[in-house]
Amino acid sequence: MTDTASKPSTPKREFFIQGLTSDGKQFRPSDWAERLCGAMSCFRPEGGRNAHLQYSPYVRPILLNGVRSVVVNEALREIEPLAFHFVMSFAKDNDLQIVDACLLPEPPAT
Repeated sequence: MTDTASKPSTPKREFFIQGLTSDGKQFRPSDWAERLCGAMSCFRPEGGRNAHLQYSPYVRPILLNGVRSVVVNEALREIEPLAFHFVMSFAKDNDLQIVDACLLPEPPAT
């Protein structure tokens, strides 16, 4: 007999690196999020020749309440620890605010 009970899926853990310093000042240059995500574009599940033409699903730019930010999926830590360390060091070295988040499941299609 097979076990039909499935484990509840754990939500993906993510956090935001906001383009604000710890004292609330806007981080410059204004395209910092796109630059950081561009540098991380090769870290994707499928990789391949064209990986540099798309942002990685693990490090994506976003506009959050009018503030340029980057969404970082913690799966990057397991996939490539040095890349995760690079992103975290960037935030720390530039005194950027980090906010924990959790990706909510998509609502069912109607």
